[in-house]
Amino acid sequence: MPSIPLTTGPYTILPLCVPATAAYPHETSHYLYVRQHAPRIEDADTPRSLFVANLPIDATEGSLRKLFAAQLGGARVESVDFDGLRSKKSGSIPMFDNGPNGAAVTLKPGKKRKRNADDVPQELELPAVWDREILKSGSSAVVVFVDRASAESALKHCKKAAKTQKEVRWTPEDGLGEKRYLTHHTLRYPPKPILQSRVNNYMAAYHALETARSRTLSKQRNLPDEDGFVTVTRGGRVGPARLEETQAVAKKLKERQKNAVKDDFYRFQTREKRKEREAELRKGFEEDRRRVEEMRRRRGAVRPE
Repeated sequence: MPSIPLTTGPYTILPLCVPATAAYPHETSHYLYVRQHAPRIEDADTPRSLFVANLPIDATEGSLRKLFAAQLGGARVESVDFDGLRSKKSGSIPMFDNGPNGAAVTLKPGKKRKRNADDVPQELELPAVWDREILKSGSSAVVVFVDRASAESALKHCKKAAKTQKEVRWTPEDGLGEKRYLTHHTLRYPPKPILQSRVNNYMAAYHALETARSRTLSKQRNLPDEDGFVTVTRGGRVGPARLEETQAVAKKLKERQKNAVKDDFYRFQTREKRKEREAELRKGFEEDRRRVEEMRRRRGAVRPE
């Protein structure tokens, strides 16, 4: 076997010994890439953070806590920010207690640094159908320690373990294999009260959004924009306008008429006015020319005085 380098660029290569499983009854080696966290925009947690790449697919916050606490200097981890997992609060989220063999089912999702605009709030989501998320191959995470000294100590022990070829064993948390799919089968059929609660919350939020949208459209109704055009809402007016609305429209129209010329309220009226003025000038020019030609015909050449 060729020798494994200790570093690659700013990363320290940390070998892990992955234990045998029922699916693959042989121990294997896995390599973590560890370095000091160096984001483009630093925050208060940057000095006490490490960036870890090429994580095993079954890595969780608990497994990384055990790795650093038991085998890499005893550094205490405050939180783990996985790249690519949905944003949740740290810790486990109990969903309902009817797992396999009557055991409690507990979700342990990871966290995500940024929240997308399309993300649905947790109280509006349907119950999850997996007890935890599995990482993609080559995933990374930011490990935040309790203080800067702990982060420096953890990085120092990673370098030492790589240099001395110390055996560092990977100890994943339980929950994969057959147990994972039994739990998945149970989570696909949540209790009726929980499902009904999520549906009610979603419909209440939808009704609130529709009400706000209707109010916005009603405000735009019969209000001219900067060009003088009126927004036509779908469905038209379903009843007489309220007195307050009528007064507001009249006041706004009065202000526009005060600040603008009456005949030039619309842009096309301005263009028509300009065309009419040009036609009048052209007509006057033609009449003057005919008058001069008539004078020349009667009296001869025109002499300047």
